[in-house]
Amino acid sequence: MTTLTGSCRCGQVRVAVRGDPVRVGICHCTDCRQESGSAFTFFAVWPTSEFQSKGEPSEYAGRQFCPKCGSRLFSLSGEEVEIKLGILTDAPTPLKPTYELWIKRRETWLTPVEGAEQFDEDRL
Repeated sequence: MTTLTGSCRCGQVRVAVRGDPVRVGICHCTDCRQESGSAFTFFAVWPTSEFQSKGEPSEYAGRQFCPKCGSRLFSLSGEEVEIKLGILTDAPTPLKPTYELWIKRRETWLTPVEGAEQFDEDRL
């Protein structure tokens, strides 16, 4: 079983996740843009049972981040964890988005991810 590892920039908080994700996506919503400081966020979701973290992250609005360096890390929601894929140790990641959210807010110079399902807003 594959294990992916990652950390914040300073290394104070580390994560590991086993197996394949439930889903992989990109989100262009205002919250994700503000949180990432970028045009979108790239993330994947796993069952919490396959996730481990070490260190003491801080939390804001359900999102975990490093209190020392400020890196955005993950969000826990019930039985799932959403990990920001930019924190993974190995880049490029082998994961490819299967969907894009909030494409009505996607920058005009960005093209849709080939083969990814497109949603004007949320998936639901």
